Amino acid sequence: MKRQRVAVACVSFAGLVGAAISSVDYSAAAIKSPEPAPAAVLIDTMESELHRAMTSLGNNATDATQPKPYFLSYAVSDSDSMSMTAQFGAITGSRENRRRVADVQVRLGTAAEDNTHGDHRNSALTTIPLPLANDSDAIARTLWFATNRGYGKALDGYLKVKTEQQVRAKEEDASADFSSEKPASAILAPSPALVVDTTAWQDRLRELSGLFKQYPDVFYNNVALEATTETDYFVSSEGAKVATPNHVARLVIVARTRAADGMDLFRAETFEADEVAHLPDQKALIDKTAAMAKNLEALRGAPVTEPFNGPAILSGRASAVFFHEVLGHRLEGQRQRGDDEGQTFTKLLGKQILPTFLSVSDDPTLSEFHGTSLSGHYSYDDEGQQARRVDLIKDGVLDTFLMSRLPIASFSNTNGHGRAETGHMPTGRQGNLIVTSSKTVSDAELREMLKTEAKKQGKAYGLYFEDISSGFAVTTRRSPQAFQVIPLVVYRVYVDGRPDELVRGVSIVGTPQAALNRILATNDKQDIFNGICGAESGSIPVSAVAPAMLVSEIETQRQAQGTARPPILPPPGAASISGGKGGQ
Repeated sequence: MKRQRVAVACVSFAGLVGAAISSVDYSAAAIKSPEPAPAAVLIDTMESELHRAMTSLGNNATDATQPKPYFLSYAVSDSDSMSMTAQFGAITGSRENRRRVADVQVRLGTAAEDNTHGDHRNSALTTIPLPLANDSDAIARTLWFATNRGYGKALDGYLKVKTEQQVRAKEEDASADFSSEKPASAILAPSPALVVDTTAWQDRLRELSGLFKQYPDVFYNNVALEATTETDYFVSSEGAKVATPNHVARLVIVARTRAADGMDLFRAETFEADEVAHLPDQKALIDKTAAMAKNLEALRGAPVTEPFNGPAILSGRASAVFFHEVLGHRLEGQRQRGDDEGQTFTKLLGKQILPTFLSVSDDPTLSEFHGTSLSGHYSYDDEGQQARRVDLIKDGVLDTFLMSRLPIASFSNTNGHGRAETGHMPTGRQGNLIVTSSKTVSDAELREMLKTEAKKQGKAYGLYFEDISSGFAVTTRRSPQAFQVIPLVVYRVYVDGRPDELVRGVSIVGTPQAALNRILATNDKQDIFNGICGAESGSIPVSAVAPAMLVSEIETQRQAQGTARPPILPPPGAASISGGKGGQ
């Protein structure tokens, strides 16, 4: 699914919301995109032009400088989207967007060694906007232009690969550059038209963002509604022909404040559904928004944490981000080959890398989990392969990796996890990472276990991580094999029975194998993280599901302090707000 660094970085959707969106007035009370184009017009043109290219390119047998492609594919993302933002009770931006983009992939040589080898993977890809009209001639002409440009790019890459192979040392992993797969044929119904009652949603966004006017110390807020309907088309010279729909809506609420010592603080809430009508009702959103604002006020007065090394509980959402960053990225197939990759788990197949009570799978076929939509759902990946569940770790033992059509020494075939943002080459990526546990206790029991562990280690407290914003993982061998996770809400849980204490400025750091081996137990309820993950194949939607977990040792450091003062001039109406609160 083509929706819209190598340290890999993942953030909640809130981290991607900008301060404003370019403004376009809506003339009607509701927007409704044009009916989706008949699949036949677009996909038949793609097939026809692809066949013409394959039978024409490299046909001159006497000219060895122009080899025939052994593989050619067209992937088209056809989407309608809308977005709307509000701040402090007023609409700040609204936009509609119609988009149709093609990725043309050309491979020269053989599957064993082609123009994508080594550092030249992107030589296969050319990206170009397609005409929005269902004009077969115009679409064919654009694909023709992109194919010719892509062929030249692929040829340049192939010549460089052949030259480099003459002078470089033997590679650690001599696997092929492309796997042999059975082509899929699945023309699913196009994604439904995008329908949004803009008048009603403008009122809802005004009300939600207006709540922050009651909190003088919140100097920035943004409430954003985003909705997209998209159909992705894929055809290849192998005979693949796939069309898959996707329809998603999300509401993101972000607010920021600044402590007296200059530390910036923010909170965010993200709500996702398969369509706008299925987002939470207004009362639920108001309650969440008010809780966010109150928590920001509390964080301003919270003490700054000191570096800590001791026991901690990560809530289900925090645990999900932890597993995504610390484990998931290192199980992506392409990270097991190449001179630059750290290959943390490459040699540990069949060995225990987690406690025996934990198992991990990745299942993009799940569209929801216990009624909550999952961002990492897709039916077919971006190489036209059917999505499938992959059991990565069984009872703590590593069983396999997340594979695209880039083989590695241990695995020569895809398992339906070749994913990419439009304009990027697909690689093995996470979809819905699911962590399950056979050693579960209640929340109350897990909390008591935290206190017991802290006492055993001579600590006055353990830490409880309630919410997580984002994180990143370094997987290259030229850098330390480390990770960092940025919590938003952290409490000290004292062993002597004192009330929990909210703290700020905490950042979780560590190395993967050490961190994963310190998990002691989990609770009996799984929670969900939905977010956007950025890596070499672009930014893609992902989900992670995990229970809260107790770790015997976690290392934290202080976040950057910041030097800017809070706003010197109070916001308009601050005196009346303060007076009103005092009289309650």
